[in-house]
Amino acid sequence: MFTQENINRRKQTIERDPGRVICRLHMPGGSRVRADKIIQRILNLSDSKVEELLSNVIKNFYKRHKDIKRIFDRHYRNVSDYISFDEDGIDNNRKLLIGACFTMEYAVESAALFNPSIVLHPNQSGLDDNNLRFIMSLRAVGEGHISSIVFRSGIIDEEGNLNFNPVTPYLDTPDTELYPTYIKENYKMKLGDMGDCSEIVSHVLEKMPEEFTYQQLTNEIENLTENPVFSSERQDECFNQMHWVVNSNYRLDFPPEHLISERVIFPVSEIESGGIEDARFVQFREETGENIYYATYTAYSGRSIMSQMIETRDFEHFKVSTLGGKAIQNKGMALFPQKINGKYAMLSRQDGENNYIMFSDSLYFWNESTLIQEPSEPWEYLQIGNCGSPLETHEGWLVLTHGVGPMRVYSIGAILLDIDDPTKMIARLDEPIIWPVEDNREGYVPNVVYTCGAIFHMDELIIPFSMSDAQAGVVNIKTDELFDAMKPV
Repeated sequence: MFTQENINRRKQTIERDPGRVICRLHMPGGSRVRADKIIQRILNLSDSKVEELLSNVIKNFYKRHKDIKRIFDRHYRNVSDYISFDEDGIDNNRKLLIGACFTMEYAVESAALFNPSIVLHPNQSGLDDNNLRFIMSLRAVGEGHISSIVFRSGIIDEEGNLNFNPVTPYLDTPDTELYPTYIKENYKMKLGDMGDCSEIVSHVLEKMPEEFTYQQLTNEIENLTENPVFSSERQDECFNQMHWVVNSNYRLDFPPEHLISERVIFPVSEIESGGIEDARFVQFREETGENIYYATYTAYSGRSIMSQMIETRDFEHFKVSTLGGKAIQNKGMALFPQKINGKYAMLSRQDGENNYIMFSDSLYFWNESTLIQEPSEPWEYLQIGNCGSPLETHEGWLVLTHGVGPMRVYSIGAILLDIDDPTKMIARLDEPIIWPVEDNREGYVPNVVYTCGAIFHMDELIIPFSMSDAQAGVVNIKTDELFDAMKPV
């Protein structure tokens, strides 16, 4: 059994900072009519009044954001379609003031900061022996319980201490762009999991090339709207789903001068408007030997969920894609760090209660799953799930798990999967590694400890974990002690 003596609980914590804010697009009233009125008021102002108002706004906010004018310009472009006459006649100051009127600050960490995931930094140069550079992602929650992804970075020294880089007051969202093209077959497969729209989808895509653009899709949808073949109600429902999928696949680009801790991935599409939840990052080794980072997360619309995939090589440029297939259900997908027997492998929890594993030839489509673990101990009687991507060891694939027991207490445990056939669980802990104790059981959600990914360093397993969905801490565990405590199954 693991006791407090087996675990080195670091005194350091990762705390939320309500003072770190982003600028997000603000649409008062949510209607085009209201937006048009706001824009018209600004267009009616004199040049001197525009300059005075813009100067005051910049003076009040430029110290809180690295490039406030770039943000105003971005938000102006977001609403420029509402301008009813030639844009060329609008001077730059007026454009920036329009952008400012459609901008609001949002404190992404004001409510909570939790569910960390840790991976090796892509740049390991210039370090002392036995040191590692890391990147940690965390789930940040602000007003309205909207979740986003924030980052920290630092160095793990030879003693296993996490030395975090200083965090500046700044945060910024990236430039966003929809995919330039879409592959017809993949698009149809993703829509196939979202209701009975196959006939309408086939009709829309019939005349389009195998690789099409967003504008081509929009044109065909407009043609069918003007010349309906199916009932208008059915068409409109399917058109919403078709736009929904397109808008959920996009690219993110951060300014290179912004530090990693200044970057935040905030909800972009409608499906994630209620939050981006529990990103599980993993450094994936490609068959070429190169590394790429993937993260699965749960997109929440406020009514429904969808599993999404993030890809990046440098944490500056990101690609976001929807996951499809019959096995993409529920929450908690976690990708293995490499292919197994020529296939991608991923942990999952199809039924909200048990642990499963999936294999696929495609990173984006998953159709079959195999049960690998059911609740068996009192501390996990209500449900179990993974706590991040598996870690490769000489003993097998180490998987951190979470279990939920009486009084909805969350604890973190571990299982071991066969290295060649991870459908087989070969060992497990019958007691948790980490559980809520007096100094970490109070918070946003009481009695919860949770992690979305750990890392090995020297002879220790380093687990960053959240405490009651309010803050994050770190524990170090000797690897040999962990394996000694596991019992064969």
